Amino acid sequence: MIEKIRSLPHCAGIYQYLDAKGRILYVGKAKDLAKRVKSYFNLTPILSPKVTLSLRIQKMLNETASLHYLIVENEHDALILENSLIKQLKPKYNILLRDDKTYPYIYVNLEEEYPRFDITRKIIKGKAIRYFGPFSAGARDILDSLYELLPLVQKKSCLKGTKACLYYQMNQCLGPCEFTIDKTAYKNLVDTAIQWVANKELLIPKLRAKMEFYAEELRFEEAKALRDRLERIGRSTEHSQIDLASNEAYDIFAIATDDVRGCIVRLFIREGKIASSSHDFFTATDLSSLDEAYERALVNYYGSEKPPIIAPILIHDSFESLDWIEQHLSQVFEKKASIHIPKQGIKKELTALAYINARELLRTPRSDKNGVLEQIAELFCLESIPQRIEAFDNSHFAGQATVGAMVAYFNGSFDKKGYRTYHLEHKDEYGQMKEVLTRRIKGFQFNPPPDLWVIDGGETLRSLALELLHSNGTRIDVIGISKEKVDAKAHRAKGSAKDILHGDEGVFRLETDDKRLQFIQLLRDEVHRCAITFHKKSKLKEDQSSTLLTIPGITPGKIQKLLTYFGTFDAIAKADYETLQELIGTSGAKNVHNYYNLPKSQ
Repeated sequence: MIEKIRSLPHCAGIYQYLDAKGRILYVGKAKDLAKRVKSYFNLTPILSPKVTLSLRIQKMLNETASLHYLIVENEHDALILENSLIKQLKPKYNILLRDDKTYPYIYVNLEEEYPRFDITRKIIKGKAIRYFGPFSAGARDILDSLYELLPLVQKKSCLKGTKACLYYQMNQCLGPCEFTIDKTAYKNLVDTAIQWVANKELLIPKLRAKMEFYAEELRFEEAKALRDRLERIGRSTEHSQIDLASNEAYDIFAIATDDVRGCIVRLFIREGKIASSSHDFFTATDLSSLDEAYERALVNYYGSEKPPIIAPILIHDSFESLDWIEQHLSQVFEKKASIHIPKQGIKKELTALAYINARELLRTPRSDKNGVLEQIAELFCLESIPQRIEAFDNSHFAGQATVGAMVAYFNGSFDKKGYRTYHLEHKDEYGQMKEVLTRRIKGFQFNPPPDLWVIDGGETLRSLALELLHSNGTRIDVIGISKEKVDAKAHRAKGSAKDILHGDEGVFRLETDDKRLQFIQLLRDEVHRCAITFHKKSKLKEDQSSTLLTIPGITPGKIQKLLTYFGTFDAIAKADYETLQELIGTSGAKNVHNYYNLPKSQ
């Protein structure tokens, strides 16, 4: 290894430290590989870590048995490659901020004849696009509220027809597709919507009044739905008296850590006020680096695409690679990026507010109150206490509508946004699980791997998962759960099932009241429910598609075109002839329309 270090090139690249078993310990980047790597070591009289390094780095280097490196063209490419490898490979000594991602914006294209609002995470082409956000929570709820309270054009496809639809009959659209609408009046509606999106305090009373109306009318389910929506909309805003009394915009990041975890808080200032806020926790120990946490937070959040709104970035603490990150973001933004650490004034107050919130959030108790995750880590000798867990299962009926499902558990609850479902080609259980896991592994670059996989199956499927992960160079703990056999048949009974757990240390048969078993059963049951639900939907869709295929002149391609436009088979059945004709031609439209509307012969 010492000879490789001495022969390193003086150019940009990434380097990897590996332990004696070939497992990646750390991935780093460098403008000059030779200078960077040599800064870690004393090369004489023997190879050893420099005593001036932090405890974290010294411990890592003492475990290092080999070094790999890769040359790239420039520092920007090195940063991108480093970030990608960290997400995919989960090195032991790199900090991984899993949920640090770009949040959605609400936008409106004022060039359109009848503008409507929608959600985006990317820049939309157009000269008169106005963006609002980003929203850490409640973006969809705000959008739904606009369309329920104001008679705007509801869907992109609405204006393609020539006849007013159900939204017009419900007084939720003025029906410009059929009727002549005063454009000034419509513009007033758009202006009102813009005010509500820009200032949620104007929207919330409208929703609260509607909720109270539903409650008075004893429509409690609708009132409850609005109550939950109000809670989600309110959750995106950090309550503060700070008002810049200007139209300034800032993106603010602050990180605080304790002995076991760290918290990153993001505040988004728009038009001088806090528009939204968000936070995430990450695992942190005395070996963690605040420098690396800030670097990962900024690189992961902004990604590699220009955001709809570019604002100066304010951070609470300086970090080692600030200049490098600023150069990288300048390329992403296609303009000079600005990262500052304010020392005084209102900007300093904003970063202090973010930091105070991060410290306060660290005081909140961890969601795992009974320590079940620590107990599972100890029982199975896991690499670490799992923070994010993914569970997998498959479902089919006699080989039809074969599907797979993945559910995610994070921060004490199921993460519905992390759920995934898959249409599968294989008919056997082994092939199906291999297909699901392979597709998940391919997505590691965009959706980082978790700490633990739970596989609904025995040791054979668990070994398959480990083999696939090893071939990808990714280190994840894997637990299998298989149903006990009663009279050679699989037995499942909630609360009494004596399921078997499989891990690196062997087979575990825990008592039915054991919290560790019950937790893993909870994961298994949730992914089983998800797979079954998706299977039923897929089977119904296949059956309805087969029914449409009996109509003369209707091909699978035309069915797909109809589904892309209408979304459901029920919507196809209710479609008007003119829209069908526009999509699949005169003959096909006539056949479909007659099939659903003419009486069936006895």
